[in-house]
Amino acid sequence: MIPCRECAQKHQHHDDDLGHIADAEISLTDDGEFELTVGTAEFGNGTSTVHRQIAATALKTNVDRIHLRQSDTAHGGHDTGAYGSTGTFVAGRATQAAAENLTDDLKVFASTMTKTNPDSCVLEDDAVVCGKQRVSFAQLAEMARAQGQALAASGTSAGTPRSVAFNVQGFRVAVNKDTGEIKILKSVQAADAGRVANPMQCRGQIEGGVAQSLGATLYEEMVIDDRGRVVNPKFRDYHLPSFADIPRTEVFFADTTDGLGPMGAKSMSESPYNPVAAALGNALADATGIRFTAVPFKPDRLWPLLHEKFR
Repeated sequence: MIPCRECAQKHQHHDDDLGHIADAEISLTDDGEFELTVGTAEFGNGTSTVHRQIAATALKTNVDRIHLRQSDTAHGGHDTGAYGSTGTFVAGRATQAAAENLTDDLKVFASTMTKTNPDSCVLEDDAVVCGKQRVSFAQLAEMARAQGQALAASGTSAGTPRSVAFNVQGFRVAVNKDTGEIKILKSVQAADAGRVANPMQCRGQIEGGVAQSLGATLYEEMVIDDRGRVVNPKFRDYHLPSFADIPRTEVFFADTTDGLGPMGAKSMSESPYNPVAAALGNALADATGIRFTAVPFKPDRLWPLLHEKFR
């Protein structure tokens, strides 16, 4: 696809910002619902749900009335990429800005219809209420269509400034000093994700981050011989954790809110991964009195030091 001149200029402007850029556009459809377009991609991180939640919250409507188009440049909406914990924090801010801009436009349009002051208008239950007069979104769409006017707005987020998420991992472990086997008795993660947009999704993301990090901490090791060849190129010899390898992880959310993030949310994606290896290393040191400094903590790596200490 050859980009149009306007799009190319717009993207060149974004590139000049040298930051993570996200665009969002939202419009009122003829049936009084909304079409939201974002550039960020959905790959299992849950942004499809969260963007609709953010827009619905700003527009005082139901998530089912927000119809999402994303992950395709043919739809419009530029996004630097869904990486670096940007799906909710950066692109979500663009969605919030677009929805809030449309909120203001709907108030102004409704005030014109009702001959009232825009400051007296509020959004409420799929309508704009101006004093004692209530104009539904469907009525607004019909009037705009009659006047040849489109009720739509856009929003952009440049990704700065950014807030910081915090995660704390705790383990209780048992170590078999005769074999080097580790058994995780309890796994707990506390997360400061700001105001959590979708607790169930965020909890799943944290559990997945812990599981991924346990793979790197306990099992995964790429073995390279003295000629630079990978000795274990197959998953038969490279242990990825299965469901049975992963302990149940308790997840607790801190009761915080963030003034920089959309609706008070912070990013989360990579954060649950980071403290796992350090926490497990600390638990091993507490259990054995030996500080193991290299992952993965596999039995054949642990056994020599355990054998030396405990015979």
